[in-house]
Amino acid sequence: MFDRPPEIRSKLSGRSTSGTFPSNQPSTPARSIPSGASVACCPMSRGAYAAAFFDFGGVLTTSVWDSFAAFCRSEGLEADAVKDLFRNDPDALADLRELETGAISEADFEARFGRRLGLTNPDGFIDSMFAGMQPLEPMIAAVRDLRAGGLRTGLVTNSWSTEHYDRKLLAELFDDVVISAEVRLHKPQPEIYRLAAERLGVEPAESIFVDDLRENCEGAEAVAMTTIRFRDPQQTIARLAELTGLALAPA
Repeated sequence: MFDRPPEIRSKLSGRSTSGTFPSNQPSTPARSIPSGASVACCPMSRGAYAAAFFDFGGVLTTSVWDSFAAFCRSEGLEADAVKDLFRNDPDALADLRELETGAISEADFEARFGRRLGLTNPDGFIDSMFAGMQPLEPMIAAVRDLRAGGLRTGLVTNSWSTEHYDRKLLAELFDDVVISAEVRLHKPQPEIYRLAAERLGVEPAESIFVDDLRENCEGAEAVAMTTIRFRDPQQTIARLAELTGLALAPA
């Protein structure tokens, strides 16, 4: 999975910022549990968690970056053209942050970002960029199992579009859904995680958060959530089972 390097970690302007949050409690990297690593200790006892929160793209679906690469190849671009823009062009990341927080429309973003990519006709390219993503059925089943087992479940996602989610499926999986453009916040801002916990009526410290990006896990850690950095369904589901004490179907 793609990690944004420290020099371009997210903030709303798209400019450089550190990976910590000085206005909030310090990030606690020891709480983050990479899904490929063993759990040396848990901040809470087995089965003591009240809620689990999930990212959408790249956690409940196949890789966002693989889909972007396929789109770029179809347009005659280098496979990493989108990734390279986010790495090297702060204005491109600023465009994305404005889209994620609802400050600009999808059409405005497509016009701006399409020009940066060199697309001849950028209209509707968001749909094309995400066309290669498919549901990760083992992860979707795990969310269902967690909810059936008594945990409250929530989605916390940075959105490129508010129109393209399967709202019926989200209602089946989650007690509440936090979509960045609808709440005018984005990961890794600590406020978005606090809001998600508040809306579920739980404390951040009794919550698990799963995301494929390190910076988004760090944002959750800054408000005392225990995080699992997603690498693959099998290992992530095993970690969820360890932390919650629930019998989850293996991937």
